[in-house]
Amino acid sequence: MAGITRSARVELRMTPEEKELLAAAAAREHLDVTSFVLRQVLPVAEELVSRPERRILREADAMFMMSLLDEVSAPTPALVEAARLARTQRLDTNFPRR
Repeated sequence: MAGITRSARVELRMTPEEKELLAAAAAREHLDVTSFVLRQVLPVAEELVSRPERRILREADAMFMMSLLDEVSAPTPALVEAARLARTQRLDTNFPRR
């Protein structure tokens, strides 16, 4: 990975045997240990971070959530104003929050 300047550090605690194993594996790939570890770990981290977050609710919590979604309430004045501005194509993304 020529041309990459790395300045951030991560400290790992491991046994001497684990360190030796990493060094041997990195050597087989003609990489330093940092490059070897990053090559293995970063794709997994990227996949985990890009995965949609999912929550599993207990049945009682799921029913409560569904009741909130089914609840019809009157729009707030701010929402009415935002809808009016959106219809006239003058929606300001810095619309004041309540």
